[in-house]
Amino acid sequence: MSWTARCRVPAVLLSTALVLGGWAADVAAQDTENPYTSRIDVRGGRRLFRAQCSTCHGLNGTGGEEGAGPDLTLGRFRHASTDAGLYRVIRDGVDGTAMIGVGGDATDQSVWQLVTYLRTLGAEARATTDLAGSLEAGQQLFAGKGDCARCHIVNGQGGRLGPDLSNVGRRRDPDELAADLRDPGAEVDPRWWTMRVTRHDGSVIEGLRMDEDTFSFRIMDAEENLRAFSKYGGSSYERIQTSTMPGYAQSLTSQEVDDLVAFLFSLRTE
Repeated sequence: MSWTARCRVPAVLLSTALVLGGWAADVAAQDTENPYTSRIDVRGGRRLFRAQCSTCHGLNGTGGEEGAGPDLTLGRFRHASTDAGLYRVIRDGVDGTAMIGVGGDATDQSVWQLVTYLRTLGAEARATTDLAGSLEAGQQLFAGKGDCARCHIVNGQGGRLGPDLSNVGRRRDPDELAADLRDPGAEVDPRWWTMRVTRHDGSVIEGLRMDEDTFSFRIMDAEENLRAFSKYGGSSYERIQTSTMPGYAQSLTSQEVDDLVAFLFSLRTE
């Protein structure tokens, strides 16, 4: 059976082996250091995890539905305190349990990258432990009441009218995120300015300022269509340097802002 086929079996519960497994790695293996710990390896491990392991363990490692796979973000593994221990669980599986190892089809690098990604899950969980908000509630707000996905992409899903937020937790700290939500117009990068064009017939077109030079500019309208205009075509235009994002100081409660901050701060894909 191929590695892909093995990893997609619903009964493959990685955390069962990590937390409850009864295997014991030999001393030499436990002393092996992970040679793949760069940010590139984190990204590789994340891709592998989401493609092969998320069915049982959830997209972000927080656990599958109906107990299919426990939370892997706690950072505590009973029988695998070292990276080498985690490697052995993933590679060999555990006799007598539902954990099937990836076997010889997987490269050493790919297994180590999975180990590296598991370690980041625990680190990110600890980083959000002291926040006042709920990550789960914030995720629901992002897709629901906050309507954030209409303009923002997260991990390839969402609109393009605002910045990609897939990695916003590495760029902004919780206080900055809260300020962004309450007063998004306080600091607007020129990349997110808008342009308003008034044509000969009086009709008005607005859109995000995608690029601009001496003679022309392009905008992306609300339907995400790209449109080009000449600065010398007779139409008038103006730059609008305020944010198109609504402030949430009035529309969300303080608790809801805290929840949304917790979710946004957890977004660290790079």
